[in-house]
Amino acid sequence: MTTHSVTWTGANARRMLRQGLAEPAKSSPTAMAAAMLGAHAQVLSAAELSLALRLDGGATRADVREALWTERSLVKTYGPRGTVHLLATADLPMWTGALSAIPSGASPMPADVRMTAEQTDEVVAAIGDALAGAELTIDELTDAIVARTGPWAGDRVMDAFQDKWPRWRQMTHTAAHRGVLAFGPNRGRKVTYTSPGVTPMESAAALSELVRRYLHAYGPATPQHFAKWLATPKSWADELFTTLAGEGTIEEVAFEGSPAWVAAGDTAFPDAPPRGVRLLPYFDAYTIASQPRELLFPGAAYERALAGGQAGNYPVVLVDGTVAGVWHQRRSGRRIAVTVEPIGAGPASAAARGELTQQVRRVGEVLEGRAELTVGRVTVGPHA
Repeated sequence: MTTHSVTWTGANARRMLRQGLAEPAKSSPTAMAAAMLGAHAQVLSAAELSLALRLDGGATRADVREALWTERSLVKTYGPRGTVHLLATADLPMWTGALSAIPSGASPMPADVRMTAEQTDEVVAAIGDALAGAELTIDELTDAIVARTGPWAGDRVMDAFQDKWPRWRQMTHTAAHRGVLAFGPNRGRKVTYTSPGVTPMESAAALSELVRRYLHAYGPATPQHFAKWLATPKSWADELFTTLAGEGTIEEVAFEGSPAWVAAGDTAFPDAPPRGVRLLPYFDAYTIASQPRELLFPGAAYERALAGGQAGNYPVVLVDGTVAGVWHQRRSGRRIAVTVEPIGAGPASAAARGELTQQVRRVGEVLEGRAELTVGRVTVGPHA
């Protein structure tokens, strides 16, 4: 029975508070990555911005890199939706246990390219063996896999960027989700892979913990929201939420008048609306996961800041918790030219313009450069 009623304003204020967006958090890059449930890192500089902009004390990209490559408290790997993320290393048992339990669906590969379940298991085992205690380039890893499985795994049959990739590479995400592959530090211009040395958590426990953490960060939310965030079948998410509700792990609330879910007992929300101006980079976790999207991207922002309905393709300006602009940065040496395009009223007041200037300055600090603000049209297209 639904006993709590939650507004968009209350939900948005709590989400921002829990992710260092209401005010910078006295935290670390690793703790913030855990709170956000990962920072999208296909473009590593965007992940560095996502994390450091949320932190108090003048954090920079160097702090993120230290956590990633020196402390190894962060790990770069394939996370939600099979995309590259920075995740807290301590959370990897949960992530691998949960992601490896998600239904994979039919392979998009042609029949003569696909791998059987047995071949998949063989390749994953070979990857785990080859990467244990090692950091290998893609060519070195291919040779190691072929040596352990046979030439079929190295057949160059996958179409990729006007090239052909070896057959085994269709299982890169699978290997990461089973806990045997992650990114190592670059060797010059070459990417390397290593083993994170993690044992996945039992799948039911991992999924329960992931849903609880997701709802803590982005709730109230529906199974459909969760399915969209993970790129999973809605029917599977419906069944998972039903199971967790029966176990008392989650509870139902009325969110803007419709049923949604929060973690059990997590029903307190702020009364005051979110305030302030924030710059969020490409594919920031907040713009990807926060729903309903039409409330986060109100009015003209829905058309301007969502490229074909895909959140994250444009860096966005948040004003009082909703998208009110897009922005772009171009670097030349230490100079970083930041162009902000307001949407609607945008950051119109003198106070909001002052906060925008401060945010641009913080972008420069995080990226260890000198940022300069121009208000005008962003002419660069969305990030593919």
